[in-house]
Amino acid sequence: MDTLSQVRPGRTRCRVAPAALALLQSARQGLAEAAEEGSAGSRYVAAHLAALRAAAAVVAARPEASPGPRRKAPKSVWELLPRVEPALAEWAAFFAAGARKRAAAEAGLARAVSGTEAEDLLRDAETFVSLVEDALGVAVQPVLPLRSAG
Repeated sequence: MDTLSQVRPGRTRCRVAPAALALLQSARQGLAEAAEEGSAGSRYVAAHLAALRAAAAVVAARPEASPGPRRKAPKSVWELLPRVEPALAEWAAFFAAGARKRAAAEAGLARAVSGTEAEDLLRDAETFVSLVEDALGVAVQPVLPLRSAG
């Protein structure tokens, strides 16, 4: 089966742009990397970025639903996602709300994110990426953990 028409069992065949599939693969890789991060801040950042890539995959896969020519400032992917996939609107609001916390963690603020927050976001991002895959009707193999054999 070619990469443009991967489908989950029981779903109709669906063509997805290669750019969207690459973003989904990058999101899965980001989740694997997040799981391996040692610090809470790094884990939070990696998980949030993985969710961001998955959201971008939806926007890339549905250009016909995206807004027309830009007349205003560019929109965040979290603002575009509900327009192209209304079923993911609550997820978009959730991840948009975590953007400041991600920025604080990226800036190196040690107390920006707790270990519990990072683990919760990682689980939420994993759920979100799976929902995106379902929404697009694509079957993406989860990336195996990066742990070395020993």
